[in-house]
Amino acid sequence: MGRKRKERLFQFSLRGLDTNLLTVLFFVMVFGAIMIYSASYYTAGMSKAYKYDAMYLLKSQVIYSLLGVAAMFVVSCINYHFWSNFALLGYLFCVVLVLLLKVPSLAVTVKGATRWLQIGPVRFQVAEPVKLIMIVFMATLIVGRQKHLRSWKYMIQLILPTGIISVMILKISNNMSTAAILLGTAVFMIYVVHPEQWKFILCGAVLAAAVAAFLYYVKNLDPSVMALEKNFRLVRIRAWLFPYEYEQNTAYQSLQGLYAIGSGGLWGKGLGNSIQKLGKIPEPYNDYIFAIICEELGIFGAGLIILLFIYLLYRIYTVSQTAEDLLGRMLSIGVMSHIALQVILNLMVVTNLFPTTGVTLPFFSYGGTATVFLLIEIGLVLSVNKYSVKKRLEDERRRYS
Repeated sequence: MGRKRKERLFQFSLRGLDTNLLTVLFFVMVFGAIMIYSASYYTAGMSKAYKYDAMYLLKSQVIYSLLGVAAMFVVSCINYHFWSNFALLGYLFCVVLVLLLKVPSLAVTVKGATRWLQIGPVRFQVAEPVKLIMIVFMATLIVGRQKHLRSWKYMIQLILPTGIISVMILKISNNMSTAAILLGTAVFMIYVVHPEQWKFILCGAVLAAAVAAFLYYVKNLDPSVMALEKNFRLVRIRAWLFPYEYEQNTAYQSLQGLYAIGSGGLWGKGLGNSIQKLGKIPEPYNDYIFAIICEELGIFGAGLIILLFIYLLYRIYTVSQTAEDLLGRMLSIGVMSHIALQVILNLMVVTNLFPTTGVTLPFFSYGGTATVFLLIEIGLVLSVNKYSVKKRLEDERRRYS
């Protein structure tokens, strides 16, 4: 019995891995590493913090990518049902992680934002493991409530845990982008399986109307009022609506990003030839790396990256549609919606279609924690595909035996 249990939980083989997904992931990661080096070599080579090593950030990103790939393959070998046993424990762990940001000896504040924890030699951004764990938690919760989705009572029970975590992250770490991504991922996961999707569309329309009314209010707000001076988010929205009025401060990065995009033209200035990364755009290898891509590789390079992301998301969606059960489908949909939301928000921010917020471009923006946990999410998707393929083969064998 013990041996059968082990074979059911672990499958250390390459059979069943989605090679198309792995191929597009490889191209995205290699492309991302090249662009991180191109966007960072000037800053790293001129900075004492990076030991005046032009390849410092590239080497760091490659190390984290290799760790992430190793973790991805390990997770892909573990039956995805295993993680649902720890969903509630994982949720409580998320609560503890966010609360630890209130502990001065563990929390790390960078540029006024307290979003990192330092535990011994390890420093990581709390939002990244929380995103992963909440996908597993929401998938498990939806499976347990699938027969009651029409009930508003159960709908509130589904969304409330994520809402609590999102509010905690917003209040404790002042990280609105992560809170929005968590909530958006949870809502989309519920939307996919809900039998009455028109309710979500109606709520979305009401929300859009409320946002439009709020933007109208902010647009006509007197910029000298105290409420505006004290609320940096209102300032960001005003800077988004009237960027040239704030070009020396709040809208500076947005305008520099637009200058980079506009100067790239169709084919770009050539890899490594960006001007805006030479001190114009702060940390060009992070949130605004897409602007550097547009400047160096033009619309052609930017379009290629968008196509790679579309195909990556399509492969994850395909896995969700061929999953053997609802848990596998929800895990895949959760990963897909998380990556899609981050890509869309990042591109909208960089192109000034959305107010500035700290959203990175998956696999392209520099960041060790984000890369590792994104790859673990891909490992979950690979596990869903592997065990779904295995079950289908077993069913066929049983049918013909």
